Amino acid sequence: MSISKEKILEALASVQEPDLKKDLVQLDLVSNIVIADNKISFSVKVHNPAMHNKKKMQEACEFAIQRFIGKDIQVEVDVIPLPVDRPAEQRKVLPNVKNIIAVSSGKGGVGKSTVTANLAVGLAQKGYKVGLVDADIYGPSMPLMFDCMDEKPEAFEKDGKTWIKPVTNYGVKMLSIGFFANADQAIAWRGPMASRAMGQMFTEAYWGELDYLLIDLPPGTGDIHLSLVQTVPVTGAVIVTTPQGIALADVRKGVAMFKMDSINVPVLGIVENMAYFTPAELPNNKYFIFGNGGGVALAEKLGLPLLAQIPLVQSICESGEAGRPAVLQEDTPQAKAFMEMVANVEAAVASRNANQEPTKILKLNH
Repeated sequence: MSISKEKILEALASVQEPDLKKDLVQLDLVSNIVIADNKISFSVKVHNPAMHNKKKMQEACEFAIQRFIGKDIQVEVDVIPLPVDRPAEQRKVLPNVKNIIAVSSGKGGVGKSTVTANLAVGLAQKGYKVGLVDADIYGPSMPLMFDCMDEKPEAFEKDGKTWIKPVTNYGVKMLSIGFFANADQAIAWRGPMASRAMGQMFTEAYWGELDYLLIDLPPGTGDIHLSLVQTVPVTGAVIVTTPQGIALADVRKGVAMFKMDSINVPVLGIVENMAYFTPAELPNNKYFIFGNGGGVALAEKLGLPLLAQIPLVQSICESGEAGRPAVLQEDTPQAKAFMEMVANVEAAVASRNANQEPTKILKLNH
């Protein structure tokens, strides 16, 4: 049987790039086609190059070739990331970071840092290169959650400059102001000092290549938030809340801040933490201690995705205090809820990048 490049492309036209919603040939994502006897090899560019997406794309291409050309053909597919063009002004800070995600909350005590830690580890488990900046300057908790309380970031020389090397655990690179202060030392800084400290974790740290850099912001809206959008191009924001009415009211303020014309950072969606309580002895029961459906209703009202409903489970708190995020507890309800959140954040970021222009660093007037 004669195999031609035209036949291969015709077969691959039946395969859709999942994030861009068009077929591979229409998007010109197929290259390096090589035909050798009964074997075909080629490269395919994809928007989301995580390991699970690579496998799905390889299987889809193999199925298309064998369906339209022949079942006995050997298919070798090299899945590579689709290059993302960025405006020159965005390459000065964190030039090799693809997505910068701010995790925010309208008020304290809603579990924002817990959600951030589990999101970071969950993304790393799926094969992404992940970094995390603990920008909650006044209450840094990531060193505890990542079992790194005694770690101290090292300095090293590269290209004539001294860089800070992030601490790594569970596949996540991390920096926190907590690394530079004693555990019992109060951090009493005025706004400009706090903003400068946060900025140094972006401009003086060597992050290398990352798929995601998560930023755990302080609660509310303030100097740190404004300094962030002046320093780096934030891809999008994730807002964490609990079902109580007062928490939901503060969420509206947080969403409104990111949507301000002068800031204009896309909000990827809402995570409802402590959504319900399920006793271990009654795994099919849900008790809505803090109210039922508040996060769902608010997400619908604001026109935002509800990224997850995380249960109120004691082991989530215990695992955070033990320095081992709950997402690592395989086959538990809490781990499944966090991994569902990870998948939804992935999809939200992919959709945002496919349909919106890259965020620009803000130049705010003081």
